[in-house]
Amino acid sequence: MHASTKLLASLAAAAQVAVADYGYQFSNALSTGPVAENSFIREANTTLVLPNVNSPQTGNLALWPGMGTSGGDLIQGLAISNTEGTSGCSAAGKGVWCIVASTLETTQKMGDAVAAEPGSSVTFHYKYNDDTSKYDQTVSLNGEVVSRLSTSSGKAQGWGTAVECQQSACGKVPSHQYVNTKCVCETSATDPAQFVMDVADPSYIDTLGTTGASGDMVTDDNGKTWTIDTINIESYTYE
Repeated sequence: MHASTKLLASLAAAAQVAVADYGYQFSNALSTGPVAENSFIREANTTLVLPNVNSPQTGNLALWPGMGTSGGDLIQGLAISNTEGTSGCSAAGKGVWCIVASTLETTQKMGDAVAAEPGSSVTFHYKYNDDTSKYDQTVSLNGEVVSRLSTSSGKAQGWGTAVECQQSACGKVPSHQYVNTKCVCETSATDPAQFVMDVADPSYIDTLGTTGASGDMVTDDNGKTWTIDTINIESYTYE
């Protein structure tokens, strides 16, 4: 099994929250990882441009960029579509998303949840903190931090996007984009959208995998810095 496929499978396994008979289903995605044995993802940052919500707005839909970790956790800031409001985000409902910092450990841990309109830019930032051995996570709405979470999760082994549907069929999920995603394999990152490794990994390009998605990952410094300018996720219909 290809490494990127393994990572996608591990991300999916970590995100298992079976609800009622429909359970959970994943669709289009871009994934990277696992990293080289002597490395881990030190920092990750990317911006999701929120599409319209799914049509019809049924089920419990989540768009997320996530990192599977050596501790078996899943660091996954979420953009959730659920007409009944989700995770304390009572302001979200018809036609509106709910965004929140989140990590799936034995249970789901979440920061503050905030409503977000389609067309908004949502930046998910995950950074390993050497002082605490935790990942510090922020979610920003149009440049303003609105949700925070810090968790002890081991060390991140891969990064990928997901479209996840739970509870009942989520209808048609519009196409959407993540922009300016970047990976720096040495020091902490400064650009607005990136994922950062601890040690340079020249072979990381070989782990890139896509399903109903596209994005070109490139490096200009022999594997210390990787960038994906635009990740395009195709529309998908859950039935």
